Amino acid sequence: MSLWGVCALALLSQSPVKPSAPPAAVPPARAVPASLTAPAHLAASPATPPVRENGWSALTLEQRAALIAEQAESPLSERLLGMSEKFLNTPYVLSPLGEGQGVDPDPTFRLDAVDCLTFVEETLALGMAHGEPEVPALLERIRYASTPTYEDRNHLMEAQWLPNNIKKGLLVDVTRKYAKQDTVAVTKTLTAHTWQSKSSMALQLPRERQPVGTFTLDMIPLDKVLEHARGVTSGTILVVMREDLPLKATRITHLGFVVQKKKRTYLRHASRGGYNRVVDEDLETFLARNARYDKWRVTGVSLFEARRPPATLASQPTAPAGGSADVGTP
Repeated sequence: MSLWGVCALALLSQSPVKPSAPPAAVPPARAVPASLTAPAHLAASPATPPVRENGWSALTLEQRAALIAEQAESPLSERLLGMSEKFLNTPYVLSPLGEGQGVDPDPTFRLDAVDCLTFVEETLALGMAHGEPEVPALLERIRYASTPTYEDRNHLMEAQWLPNNIKKGLLVDVTRKYAKQDTVAVTKTLTAHTWQSKSSMALQLPRERQPVGTFTLDMIPLDKVLEHARGVTSGTILVVMREDLPLKATRITHLGFVVQKKKRTYLRHASRGGYNRVVDEDLETFLARNARYDKWRVTGVSLFEARRPPATLASQPTAPAGGSADVGTP
């Protein structure tokens, strides 16, 4: 459970989703909170998610376990598409995962509610797993720098979530691979002053756990994204970047998976806006809406490809002590 700024910032058999009301209108442009993670009890969000069927809800525990183990050696991008598809129609609930105790007592795993970050994290863990017993350790490995405590959670994308998972060999930055000369380098700087803002203090991190420094990422400018979108492999993680504001602890406020289908590019994401659920949204529509944000301007996107951890590390939550893991396999 944490993630309140990002998003606003569990194939055996799938029963068809019951027909629902006509799709909601495209959500209007709206502002978002300042950070990806914060205990949900500090945010204005319903405690109980609305009940909606998704691809997981009709499965028995045995069917779910069989699904996760099925074709476990398929390319990871295919696994991510299959697992993420099961989440379509899942209600959006702000910061639905936690440590089950302490600062954030929300459950450590659930399939009935997600926000944009936990949707990606759980999909990654399910897709990387060779069987259900591996899922908890993989999810822990993705969500935390080392130990599964609130203070050690990867709260900030630029300073923690992305670099820690790249270091563990679970992600590779592929922004420049796709955008080539249109790629620009951008930075996010965190200072002691940043941690004095109301939104940064909402994370409730002790001073010694507050990251400071300048973090660099590659970015595709917003007006160049569609020129390269059709070439991006399905299952690639797309993160949305906004302008750098000194009192915001992050400039990344959303993420999802690229999905190529019917000669169009979509973003599969947990949307907090008018959708309030996991949807496949036409990327052009998504980008046009983001271009209208004026209070905290969206500047572009970055792209990351997931990698399987080495087999010997798949069931170990933390990276080897004293260094980086090798880059995993697609």
